[in-house]
Amino acid sequence: MPRGTLEVILVSAKGLPNADFLKKMDPYVVLSYRAQEHISSVAEGAGSDPIWNESFLFTVSDNVSELKLRFMDKDDFTDDDYLGETNIFLEPVFYEQSIGETVYNVVKEDKYSGEVKVALRFHPEW
Repeated sequence: MPRGTLEVILVSAKGLPNADFLKKMDPYVVLSYRAQEHISSVAEGAGSDPIWNESFLFTVSDNVSELKLRFMDKDDFTDDDYLGETNIFLEPVFYEQSIGETVYNVVKEDKYSGEVKVALRFHPEW
């Protein structure tokens, strides 16, 4: 059972579905691991191809091996729009301790909905 810190580097996304009719989207990502949750900054006016280059830390203390990324579009006067999600299996990073920038598919209702680029690092507790 791995114990330590998982570092998630959210780099960028490409080809997200445009949820705004008259203007460019303002996408952000909700990252979840177990009961831990982080929210990226809002990429104001970035549209379907946002760039974040942000890092997030999660505490790993059990055998949960999946990270969930939910993509949203920030709206001012209505509920934020759901754009899709990605589930990343973490076993490879627990074993390798570092996985460079990798592209994962974003899926909404079982359909391709763009892609996200993420790098992962695991810092084991010795």
